[in-house]
Amino acid sequence: MQDMVSLEDFEKLELRVGVIKRVEEIEGSRKLLRLVVDTGEERQLVAGIKGSYTPEELTGKRVVVLANLHPKKLMGVLSQGMLLAAQDGERIALLTAQGRAGERVH
Repeated sequence: MQDMVSLEDFEKLELRVGVIKRVEEIEGSRKLLRLVVDTGEERQLVAGIKGSYTPEELTGKRVVVLANLHPKKLMGVLSQGMLLAAQDGERIALLTAQGRAGERVH
């Protein structure tokens, strides 16, 4: 089992419902997709889910986003958060949500 985190550490995470608006492939990458997600504000995310989902499958999907992650460039594209997902071998399953874009996940 991984190291345990305190409730205070968990409370620092800002998990929000996000609605995927647009998806594009990132040139030169086998795994990464660029997503524009509405989390109450529009933000760009980069996710390594290309082998598990097509852009058409993702558009309109309601997902859980870690919104207060420090931005990072991946393959030259700025990512402003992270999608939450479960992984079983090669298959990635996104955590989905019901709620409006931007609602806090508790």
